[in-house]
Amino acid sequence: MTIKIALIQLRVVDSKEKNLKNACDLIRIAKKEKEANLVVLPECFNAPYTADTLQDVAEEIPGGQTCRALSNAARDFGVHVVGGSIVESCGGRLYNTCTVWGPEGDLVATYRKVHLCDSSLSGKTTIAETKLFTAGSQYATFSIGDTRIGLGICWDMRFAEFATAYRTLGCDVLIYPALCDVPTGELHWELLAKARALDNQAFVAFCSPARTHAKLIPYGHSLVVDPWGQVIQRATEFQEIVVADLKMQELADVRRRIPVFEQKRADMYELKVGYS
Repeated sequence: MTIKIALIQLRVVDSKEKNLKNACDLIRIAKKEKEANLVVLPECFNAPYTADTLQDVAEEIPGGQTCRALSNAARDFGVHVVGGSIVESCGGRLYNTCTVWGPEGDLVATYRKVHLCDSSLSGKTTIAETKLFTAGSQYATFSIGDTRIGLGICWDMRFAEFATAYRTLGCDVLIYPALCDVPTGELHWELLAKARALDNQAFVAFCSPARTHAKLIPYGHSLVVDPWGQVIQRATEFQEIVVADLKMQELADVRRRIPVFEQKRADMYELKVGYS
């Protein structure tokens, strides 16, 4: 089986309506012209990444404006859509949430970002996510045919155990909608994607917004890495669609030749620390 994945590196502007129209237009192109059967949008794709703006565009799932637009696009074009992430409003709390829509327009998965980012690696913290969002507490997967796909959002990519849990759950593909700033991206973006792919002998996709002159300038360079840890497709910093073929038969070859999961000493990894 081969999954043709399209990463939509769109340019995020101040208007939610324009962002949604742009996203739906690019989903159509990814399906109709690129023949993708799995389309991925970036983190917080419907609004600029600032605390005030994100709170203003918060919506309920699945009844909000963005969800309706993604559901319609998935149904109209007959494609799986990983809806990047949006700000979800639920029970008086905000979550950074990824929705996945099936070709019939049905909601097939919802994932709330587990690891919230308060990093200041680039010299300043644009948003202290722990003050804005509530962290999720569950893994989320969905399937295309026999292929199970695991979801993370941005900062989740830094946690090796999190990705390995998905491999243990039977996932062969890991998808991370993400918004990484330029200094951090130049240091770690590709390195992290390769590490998660190589560690878990899985396909890994990072999908970023295009670079703009926003308060937090996105790194761009959306990419797909294969189970050997090789980048098979990579974007520039501009708005574009990156398409890659995920050939599932490669997984068996990698895992047969380098059988690390069969040789893994799981009994050695649970550490219990005692205090006197």
